[in-house]
Amino acid sequence: MSNQEAPITAYPATSIKPQNQEGGPGLDKNTDPYADWSRLEFWDDNGKPYLKEYEGRGLLEGKAALITGGDSGIGRSVAILFAREGADVSIVYLPEEEEDAQYVKKKIEEAGRKANLMQLNLRERENCEKAIEGHIKAFGKLNVLVNNAAMQEMSNDLTDIDLDVTEKTFQTNIISMFAMTKYALKHMKRGDCIVNSSSVAAYMSNPQLLDYASTKGAIATFTRGLAQQQAKNGIRVNAVAPGIIWTPLQPATKGNPDDAMEALGVGACPLNRPGMPIEMATLYVTLASPLGSYCTGEVLHGSGGIEMQG
Repeated sequence: MSNQEAPITAYPATSIKPQNQEGGPGLDKNTDPYADWSRLEFWDDNGKPYLKEYEGRGLLEGKAALITGGDSGIGRSVAILFAREGADVSIVYLPEEEEDAQYVKKKIEEAGRKANLMQLNLRERENCEKAIEGHIKAFGKLNVLVNNAAMQEMSNDLTDIDLDVTEKTFQTNIISMFAMTKYALKHMKRGDCIVNSSSVAAYMSNPQLLDYASTKGAIATFTRGLAQQQAKNGIRVNAVAPGIIWTPLQPATKGNPDDAMEALGVGACPLNRPGMPIEMATLYVTLASPLGSYCTGEVLHGSGGIEMQG
């Protein structure tokens, strides 16, 4: 077998088919291929890659976690890995995402943990408080908050941007994060932690996603500042900055051409493929668990080798 024919990854690179879920929110059940949320890539002694189910080690035993956008994509993988590490999990999602959310509930319960589903639109401030209180009612404590809910729409020029969409993007991505965190902190104690979802776009920006990239930059700044503020309370605050990841957000992005999915990540990074949700979720496990005990104010990058600018 020639080098060109030899498999270079166990995850798909060029096998993603043209597809569209425009109008969103995107659903995991409609992605093709299915985004990998539970299998890690291993390599045998002959340099051949294979996938193996993630097995927990009790890193979050007895903890209770709340994850926004936990029904699909990276949030789905984080929810399931947290459960496999021993945590009970609440997820927040939109009404249209009920089927995906029920699937996550099933997987959490298969891991032997409790799942709490909350169908709430976090753009409405009162729903942020409802989410925190609903989680506390279910589990009595909040040890890990994962602020992950996000949206994006493309616009090729600022003169054409829909300011209503810009406002919606900021409300979803960063303003709700302020609210969720504000209401969460009164329930958190020394040893608890917060993990936010930033993006490679915070460091490289994106001319077609100026509002989205701006919110992700704000999240990185929010993370660093909040970490300094809460260090005295023993609460760690960190973020993950994913690169190009195969999730329902990609085909659900308004203005993203169907055929752009075929080449997603190919040629855009040294690893020459999109990442899978589990490849980001393991970073959240690290930051939420004792593995990340000396991390606060950090942003972990999972970009496939994309060179950061700043």
